[in-house]
Amino acid sequence: MSNLEWLELPVLQPETVPCCPPLTSAPLSEPDAVRMAAMFKALSDPVRLRLFSRVASHEGGEACVCDIQDVGVSQPTVSHHLKKLREAGLLTSERRGVWVYYKVAPSVVAAMSAMLDLRT
Repeated sequence: MSNLEWLELPVLQPETVPCCPPLTSAPLSEPDAVRMAAMFKALSDPVRLRLFSRVASHEGGEACVCDIQDVGVSQPTVSHHLKKLREAGLLTSERRGVWVYYKVAPSVVAAMSAMLDLRT
């Protein structure tokens, strides 16, 4: 058992908008830091980052898993990584027949961007 298996990160709902001030305006509260760390952790894996990028750059703003799964890992691994991105609140998904379509959760990405904005 891994030393980190006991650590359970919060699952963010797609409509959840982290309300973190820019890093230059005030120190992060512990709850805000936990929420934001979960999102950055989800993006820290190269396969997840590639999947996120494929969804974000896909025509129409959403992508079928069938269109983005070619990232050099097996289909079950792709599903695992997409689940982690959903749990972190970075993607939303909708099942249509046998396929699942993914969209980037824009409010969450905007909040991450605003937190990292170092302009004063």
